[in-house]
Amino acid sequence: MVVAESASPRTVARTVTPALHRLAVLLGVLALIAILGVVLSTRAVDDLTEGLQPASVANQSVLQDLTDLESAVGAWARSGDPGALDDYQQALARLPGHQQVVAQYAADDARLLGLVQQQRAAAERWLDDYAQPRIQAPGGAETFRMARYRNGQRLFEQVRTAHQETSGLFGSRVREASADATWRLRATIGSVAVLTLLGWLVVGRSRRRLLAEVSRPLVALEAVVHQMAKDPSARARLDGPREVRSVALALNELADAQSRARAVEQKVTEELRVLDTARDDFVSNVSHELRTPLTTIHGYLEMVAEEFEDTMTPRHERILEASRRNVARLKTLIDDLLTLSKAENRTTTLESVDLVPLVRDAVTDVSITASGRGISLEQDLGAAPVMVLADRPMLGRAFLNVLSNAVKFSLDQGRVSVSLFVEESDDGAMAVVSVRDRGIGIPAAELERLGSRFFRASNAVTNEIAGTGLGLRIVQTIVDKHGGDVRIDSEEGRGTRVVLRLPVQTGPS
Repeated sequence: MVVAESASPRTVARTVTPALHRLAVLLGVLALIAILGVVLSTRAVDDLTEGLQPASVANQSVLQDLTDLESAVGAWARSGDPGALDDYQQALARLPGHQQVVAQYAADDARLLGLVQQQRAAAERWLDDYAQPRIQAPGGAETFRMARYRNGQRLFEQVRTAHQETSGLFGSRVREASADATWRLRATIGSVAVLTLLGWLVVGRSRRRLLAEVSRPLVALEAVVHQMAKDPSARARLDGPREVRSVALALNELADAQSRARAVEQKVTEELRVLDTARDDFVSNVSHELRTPLTTIHGYLEMVAEEFEDTMTPRHERILEASRRNVARLKTLIDDLLTLSKAENRTTTLESVDLVPLVRDAVTDVSITASGRGISLEQDLGAAPVMVLADRPMLGRAFLNVLSNAVKFSLDQGRVSVSLFVEESDDGAMAVVSVRDRGIGIPAAELERLGSRFFRASNAVTNEIAGTGLGLRIVQTIVDKHGGDVRIDSEEGRGTRVVLRLPVQTGPS
């Protein structure tokens, strides 16, 4: 694949930082405008709610006070009731406070101040010229004078007129303040909306740029990584920011190294295959070549034993027995080597096999040896068939090896238990063959070496128990070829439990 390169690359930081700066400035301006708008709107609302509206309410209270005064004066004039005097004094006491509130607010508004002063002057004329003198004069229907009454009505009408003008201006000021607060709020919302839209545009533009300069090269790099799993010749383009290019370059170098490693691996594998073939041929040839002289030696030893029977000295008998024993040991070692070689390289032919008779035959094969040492064999194989796909001779050899070891490493008068059952697991139904002895066991420090070629436990060597160290290796190789596994649990001095697990056959046989 052709790898393209572009102009001098920028770093990811230089690509991303300008967009982040623009976004930060925009957010700062947006926050500033929002805060300023909120402050101005709050001030307008505060002026409306804390100054103008209370003053307007106080102005209405001024009229109410004057109206109460007028009612009290009228009541006094009509009836001379002393209660009217109390009402008059109470209204007169409230009036200055309300007038002061109105005057304080109007102090900064020349036009409003003029109307407030005009209203106050009209109220004072009405009080001085009519209300106060009338309330001090005797009351009652007989004291009524039309001229005085009309003068009072005329003066109070002037008060009403002045108050209407003041109230009209107060209403105008309230509407203006409300409109100003509303405008400021709308202006703030509009500015925020405009800046938000501008922010979306900036973000969109920055996103497109980042996609073009950072994201797309990374996506392309990811695609190349997946492609390399199928096509080892695929290579990444040196495109995008400097860091992405560095990763792409490292990935290409790694791919090149892997290609070289695969070539070396193929060569080594081929050489190992040749060596394995040569080893197998060597083992097979040597085993066959050794069998012939061993057979001959064994035959001569038997002839010597027959010819000189009852005439050999004890020393010669021990020599003859040692020779026989070592010939048998060499023959067993050669048989195990051939069996292991076949198990490792033979193409397994599978057929439907019932494990029950296969395990029972293996138990029968070791029963003579076991009975000679007083070892009892306990079987729990069940009655139902347990079908597996297996190479019958090879699997039978595996069971025989496990049972032979169990008898071999058991103590005299001991007991070996054999069981067969089916268990369900996440991998499906598994046939389980368990062989348990109560023999010498295996030292804990040596458990990890089980299954190694020619390995024999130290206590087996100390007790001079014969063996080649290949039996368990043969079992593991055979079971692995059947898709199963071997599990060993052992404790020195208490015995060993070997478990062989094989997949149960599914479907028609």
